Amino acid sequence: MPKIIAIILPAYNEELTIVDTMKDFFSVCPDAEIYVVDNASKDRTNALARAAYQELGCKGRLLEEPRKGKAAAVRKAFMEIDADVYVMVDADMTYPASDLPKLLAPVLDGTADIVCGNRHSSGVYSRENKRPLHDFGNKLVRKLINALFNGSLEDILTGYRIMSKRFVKNYPILSDGFELETEMSIHALDKSYTIIELPTDYRDRPEGSFSKLDTIGDGIRVLKTIFSIFVKYRPLLFFSICAILFAVLTLVAGSIPVVEYFQTSKINHFPLAILASGLSILTMLSFAVAVILDSMAAAQRFNHSLALLHWHDITREK
Repeated sequence: MPKIIAIILPAYNEELTIVDTMKDFFSVCPDAEIYVVDNASKDRTNALARAAYQELGCKGRLLEEPRKGKAAAVRKAFMEIDADVYVMVDADMTYPASDLPKLLAPVLDGTADIVCGNRHSSGVYSRENKRPLHDFGNKLVRKLINALFNGSLEDILTGYRIMSKRFVKNYPILSDGFELETEMSIHALDKSYTIIELPTDYRDRPEGSFSKLDTIGDGIRVLKTIFSIFVKYRPLLFFSICAILFAVLTLVAGSIPVVEYFQTSKINHFPLAILASGLSILTMLSFAVAVILDSMAAAQRFNHSLALLHWHDITREK
């Protein structure tokens, strides 16, 4: 029985590119179901997508998500679409459909849960990208996540992803906007899904089409997401570092009144003594929180693995 492939195109004000993107992917994979998710566009994206469905006669349909943000659009698609393989790709003609067959192969044959189109392997992204600060942000995010989760991914923020049903139906999207790719990569690494990166071409947006990315704003949001997930997924490391910092400050603040007491049998620097006592309490609290949250994070990973086993049993029964 042929597998159902769903191509998801989140679109916000993409009237210049949505039709060409649909045609591009339909020409390469005509049997796939194409789902345009109109994310409260204010231009003609919705109307043009509807007309393209009529013209192409392709499978799939237009979805509408009034809540703004790419994550909201993809969340709606994941909830409403039932397929065997899910393709998530931007609707701005930056990723070519010609690369889709090679990206699909590892998921179709079951060797990968998620395949990421790697824009950096050939250097094409650096040449085509007109936002150097955005490229710098990509590298920073990649290094942070690989360091935190012992990964080796080269393109953390790629918008070209092919995912198995097992991954999609066991992945709760918690982010709001363009932190989606970061959250998705971290979830896959933390839960030990099989990830493969394959080279993909990349083109800058056509003339007249403008990116929705805000290099500074989106960079801050991505870093906040990393910080949040650092606390949630690596609490032992995070709060242990906090405990060490508080311990060092305790020694610095407390050394003066302690030395003073041994020399004069009196303490004149009471504020430093009180500060050292407070810092020592924070040290013990931080270490206790580290141990407790680390146990909770381990339990969460265990429960996720157990849920995957039950999910496999249910799918086999069907």
